Amino acid sequence: MSGDEDGTRTGLAAFGSAAVTDGWTRERISLLVAIGLVAMAFAPSFQVYLFTEFLIIALFALGFNLLYGYTGLLSFGHGLFFAGGSYGVAIVLRDLGPVIADVVGSGIAPVVTFALAMVIAVMIVVVVAIPVGWLSVRLEEIYFALITLAFGMLGFSFILQNPGGITNGTDGILVLLGSVEIGGMDVRLGDRQLYYFLTLGIVASATYTIWRIVNSPFGAVCKAIRESPDRAAALGIDVTHHRWMTFILSALFVGIAGALMAGLASVASPYHAHWTNSATAVVATVIGGATFFAGPIVGAFIYLYVRWGISRFPALEAHWELFFGALLIAVVLYFKIGAVGGLLLLRERLFGAETSTDGGGETE
Repeated sequence: MSGDEDGTRTGLAAFGSAAVTDGWTRERISLLVAIGLVAMAFAPSFQVYLFTEFLIIALFALGFNLLYGYTGLLSFGHGLFFAGGSYGVAIVLRDLGPVIADVVGSGIAPVVTFALAMVIAVMIVVVVAIPVGWLSVRLEEIYFALITLAFGMLGFSFILQNPGGITNGTDGILVLLGSVEIGGMDVRLGDRQLYYFLTLGIVASATYTIWRIVNSPFGAVCKAIRESPDRAAALGIDVTHHRWMTFILSALFVGIAGALMAGLASVASPYHAHWTNSATAVVATVIGGATFFAGPIVGAFIYLYVRWGISRFPALEAHWELFFGALLIAVVLYFKIGAVGGLLLLRERLFGAETSTDGGGETE
C-alpha cells in the first residue's frame, strides 16, 4: 500500500513538474488571469460590484502590508487614510464640480472632475500622513499600534463633529460621478462595468508600483528593519526615517483605495475612518499571509467572499463574527504563514518545489 502511495505521489509530482515546465508558464498564467479579469466584467451585476469591492480591499490591504509585512509596524489607524481618500473625492465632487463644469464644459466635466478629485484626495492623504507618521514611527510595537488607533479615532470623531458642515456628520457625503456624452450617448461613470474597468486599471497599476517598491533597494532596507531594527541601525540605516517614508507610501496607496471606494459605494461614510474598517486590512493580511506579496490579495478575496457566503444564510449572518473568529483561529493555528504560505507548502509536498517566505513572495 505504501509503495502504491509513493508511486502515486511520484506520478503526481512528475505530472505537476511537466505541467509547470511545458504548459503553465508565467506568461500563460498571466494571460489566463487577464482573460478572467476581463470576462468578470460580463458577470451578473452584483458579482461585478462584489469583485470591484474585492479589488479595492486588496489594494487597501496591500498598502497596509507595505508598512506591516515589510517594515514590521502594525497599524490600527489606516482607516483614517482610507476615509481621507473617500472624503477627498466626495468634497471635490460636491464643491468643485460646478466650477470645473463651467471651465471645461459640461460634456467632459465628470471625467475631469473625478480625475482631479482622485489627485486632490491622495494629496490630502499624504499631507495628513506626514505629521501622523512622523509622530507615530517614534514608537514601536504596541505603542505604535495604539497611537495609530488614537489618530484613526480622532479622524472618525472629526468627521462626526462636522466642522463647518464640510463632512456632513453621520450622514456622510453622497458621491455622484455623473455622465459623459460619447457619440451621442450618455455613459455613466458609475456604471458597474465601466467602473470595474476603471478600478481594475488603477488597482493593477498601484499593485505593480508596490511590487516594484518592495523589490527595490528601498524595499530591501524595509525588510532589514523588519528583521532587526538594531542591526539595521548598526549598518548605518536611519531606521526612523525609513519607517516614516514607508508610512507615507502606505497611506498613499490606502488613500487611492478609499477614493475608489467612494465612487463604488456612492458615498463617503464616517465608517471608513473607524477602527473596524482599519481591521479589515489587518484581517485580510493575516488570512492571506503578510510575508508574501500576494498574501493580502488572497486574504482580501477570502475575507470578502466568505463574508458574502455567510450573508446568503440569515441564520449564519446573525453570528458572522463567530465564523470569522473561527476562521482566524484556524489560520493562526494551522496556517501560520497565511493561506498563500499554506498553498505553497502544499505545492512543495506535491511537486517538490521549494518555498521561500521572503517578503517579496518569490518562490524557487
